[in-house]
Amino acid sequence: MGEIMKILYLVTFLCLIAANSYAQTEEKKEDMDSKDHKFTNRLIHESSPYLLQHARNPVNWYPWGKEALDKARKENKLIIVSIGYAACHWCHVMEEESFEDEKVAKFMNDNFVAIKVDREERPDIDQVYMNAVQLVTGRGGWPLNCIALPDGRPIYGGTYFPKEQWLDMLAQVVNFVKQNPDKAEQQAKALTEGVQSSEMIHVNTEKAEFTMEDLNRIFADWKKDMDPINGGSKGAPKFPLPVAYQFLLHYHHLTGNGEALKAITTTLNKMADGGIYDQIGGGFSRYSTDAHWRVPHFEKMLYDNAQLVSLYSAAYQQTKNPKYKRIVSETLDFVQRELTSKEGGFYSSLDADSEGEEGTFYVWTKSELQRVLGDKADFIIDYYGITENGNWENGRNVLFVSSSDREIAEKYKITENEVTKRVLEAKNMLLKERDQRIRPGLDDKIITSWNALMLKGCVDAYRVFDNRNYLDMALKNAEFINEKIKTKNHRLHRNYKNGKVSINGFLDDYAFTIEAFISLYQATFDEKWLKSAQQLTAYANAHFHDKNGGMFYYTSDMDPALIARKQEITDNVMPSSNSQMAKNLFMLGQYFYNDDYIQKSKKMINNVKQNALNKGVYFANWDVLMAWFAEKPYEVAILGEAFESKQKEFNKHYLPNALFSGGVSEGALPLLKHKLIEGQTTIYICQNKVCQFPVTEVMEALKQMVK
Repeated sequence: MGEIMKILYLVTFLCLIAANSYAQTEEKKEDMDSKDHKFTNRLIHESSPYLLQHARNPVNWYPWGKEALDKARKENKLIIVSIGYAACHWCHVMEEESFEDEKVAKFMNDNFVAIKVDREERPDIDQVYMNAVQLVTGRGGWPLNCIALPDGRPIYGGTYFPKEQWLDMLAQVVNFVKQNPDKAEQQAKALTEGVQSSEMIHVNTEKAEFTMEDLNRIFADWKKDMDPINGGSKGAPKFPLPVAYQFLLHYHHLTGNGEALKAITTTLNKMADGGIYDQIGGGFSRYSTDAHWRVPHFEKMLYDNAQLVSLYSAAYQQTKNPKYKRIVSETLDFVQRELTSKEGGFYSSLDADSEGEEGTFYVWTKSELQRVLGDKADFIIDYYGITENGNWENGRNVLFVSSSDREIAEKYKITENEVTKRVLEAKNMLLKERDQRIRPGLDDKIITSWNALMLKGCVDAYRVFDNRNYLDMALKNAEFINEKIKTKNHRLHRNYKNGKVSINGFLDDYAFTIEAFISLYQATFDEKWLKSAQQLTAYANAHFHDKNGGMFYYTSDMDPALIARKQEITDNVMPSSNSQMAKNLFMLGQYFYNDDYIQKSKKMINNVKQNALNKGVYFANWDVLMAWFAEKPYEVAILGEAFESKQKEFNKHYLPNALFSGGVSEGALPLLKHKLIEGQTTIYICQNKVCQFPVTEVMEALKQMVK
């Protein structure tokens, strides 16, 4: 790769782009209807809110597709691939500065074919060009702007560019390609090879063995980067990484390690009290800009809130902390109120901005609180640490809990219950007042994989808190996916908006939907959900599986080829699609006694074993699977008329290494065959297809699960 890197550095030098061009990378939404539009481009026919935001730009934008790519080849024009999403603040700063400027637009239209991509609809395209930009610049983010040859191979790119730097960079790239076509070809070849080879996992031929010592090693390395005071990882910004804490909960369950539990509770408590959590309306913002979880980047994403509902539910099971129950309740209230369609689908996100500024909808001045709350204001001002000068911009305050309920109770000589009562009363008043403000923009497209994460969040909350409303949300969403998203041959679409689907599903759409349906089975014992999960898995095996390497491609073999067919391996703010597919294969293998599925799962985790051992937080979902192989899960069967009450009693306990099945009858699952005893509800605790003596009481069954 030495020669390749020389070429990369050469083009970087020739383009003369200052390193500080690559600034922050988040977003804001534009109200197009408030302007007298002079221009219209091809994006006007799209359904994506992000693409529609650019439909009135003077730039002659195209959506990704055959028309744009054919035009580039026919006219021998360079391509600009510009990628973002509707809630992205800096995407829209760049739109205002550059893409709405007629001079900039003319240069782009004259010299390029300009393509706009919604990264949430087309993560496959985003993966390819993000990878290319990271190879060139060492960093990435959104807005993502990549310059490619007419055949789509990248040659240069970056993130946010101020207008003059954008024009300068474009001019230099155009001149460089004209004057140095051979070097441009070398650059495209080198970058494309780099993109194709990155994150491709090779077969590990060593024997697949996983032990508790492996898990101990993972935690020992991981805890070096943990922030013991504020939770999360050390430093700032701080992103919620729900799957990481799911692994730590699992690890604590298996080992009793107190440091792991402390890392979890510290993080969850700080997040719940911080500004990253919407103290008035519920729900979490995407990340905290500081090390204390206090000042958020205000956009609210469905996928974050979905996974955090699951995490706080699991943490409540383990700790019985009432704060976690409140967080789940308020977050699901927010999702139902603001992110749920009449059909039962879940919308993608809320913008960070309103009224042209970030956070305006969520922040308060001291005088506003005094006006709204009257004689109740002083208590709330104290509770949330409100100041006259503000902890945000222009004298405004982000609300975060400044003292514990105990400290506030002692200070005001009241009970903690009275503190809770006063805060709740004030929240209701402030929420009513806030509802009068101009709301942040809503991205109302429905993404399948994110819906599946939220579906599972609702199921997890139902199982823990026995709130039927949560199960109803889950069931309605599951039926929505089956009726609107899934075809008769078990193919999934990626997106849904205004009654239409338009994009073929990607691996994460399958992986998370399969997981959600398995979870729904465990909550209801309705085997149709397990059957649906099995059918989707069969489809994914047929169209995404790499039979040689054992992993799964991100794109289906039915999709038009990009310059690289990627395999998504690394866990991040969401689990990777491969790690989730590996877990799905393991679970379905257990349910259906399908050893082929279990062996495929074992091969996948073995392929990434060294990464899983050394890169904890970014392989956390893989680490959960490793824990299942190291300490075989229990198969819990509950059969008989009273199965539901027994099931709910089990749900009071945190049991991450147990797979539940059962019902009134034996059904079709192999584990349940010949286990129904007439006239009683019986519980079987099994491992490796071997069952212990059947019992009728949950506490007796739990004793059989203790070693």
